[in-house]
Amino acid sequence: MTFLPNFKSKRILVTGAGGFIGSHLVEALLGLSAEVRAFVHYNSRSDWGFLEELPPLAKSSIEVISADLRDFHAVKQATNGVEIVFHLGASIGIPYSLAYPNDVVETNVMGTLNILKASLDNSVVRVVHTSTSEVYGTAQYTPIDEKHPLSPQSPYAASKIAADKLAESFFRAYGLPVSILRPFNTFGPRQSLRAIIPTVISQLLGTGKVVIGSLEPRRDFTFVSDTVKGFILLAGKGGVEGETFNLGTQKDISIKELILLTSQIIGVTPEIEIDQRRIRGQQSEVWRLISDNSKAAEILGWAPSYRLEDGLKSTVEWIREKKQFGKPGIYNI
Repeated sequence: MTFLPNFKSKRILVTGAGGFIGSHLVEALLGLSAEVRAFVHYNSRSDWGFLEELPPLAKSSIEVISADLRDFHAVKQATNGVEIVFHLGASIGIPYSLAYPNDVVETNVMGTLNILKASLDNSVVRVVHTSTSEVYGTAQYTPIDEKHPLSPQSPYAASKIAADKLAESFFRAYGLPVSILRPFNTFGPRQSLRAIIPTVISQLLGTGKVVIGSLEPRRDFTFVSDTVKGFILLAGKGGVEGETFNLGTQKDISIKELILLTSQIIGVTPEIEIDQRRIRGQQSEVWRLISDNSKAAEILGWAPSYRLEDGLKSTVEWIREKKQFGKPGIYNI
């Protein structure tokens, strides 16, 4: 049994709080009686993203700041008075980064620089910076440990490497107590249709026809509750400043196998159609990602609790409940 750290009354900032993982992290922190400040991307609708999914009592207990990570003044205000910063805010779509690299680089690199500098200025006790398995590129050896070469195959991956290296530099140059978490393909309820699993589920529930890109890439899918547990364990662990930790299941599955497994769970026979627009170039496609999670297991006491099948069932139930979730008929980048 994993014992979570005591975060009662801890003042905590979560950036990207309205996103998929961020909203789950906020919910978990509230469950640990933390005082949560949520940084969400500003929009004129006062829409807090997936924080809107939280129960009314939980929402009312959150301090929400709507702004932009690229605005240092806003970020410095947001980090003022907090003890722990979970930095999840980012522009995350790989196809989007291929189309609009400027936006992705500005958000992910300058946004992270602002978080690091503001955290230093405000004497934040711990910063947990979010990386991605995409920084490794196609596996040069498996399973992929934290010493695997970094090989970006998209502007998104390059922007995250830059952000990771900024975090490392702030630890070495200024002594900022920052650690890096590198999840492998998190999935679960609240994930948008820009990701493969909700796309497949929505299409299967809708028409039974899956319009997809490459079927051969293999991924290590981690259920969101396990990823959130990793964030919390890392934030509560001493002596890991400047360190990077992979989070993954050490099991991978091809996209074709994933479609067939999901179809079996839903109870349909899929029709699969290849859409050339969704196929990344040969040099851009990451063909295999599978984690070595031994460092997180040994130092943080982290281990995945959810089987892929169980996580898929939970995700199917959530998307089925939403009925008209997203726009499954278009290519969401």
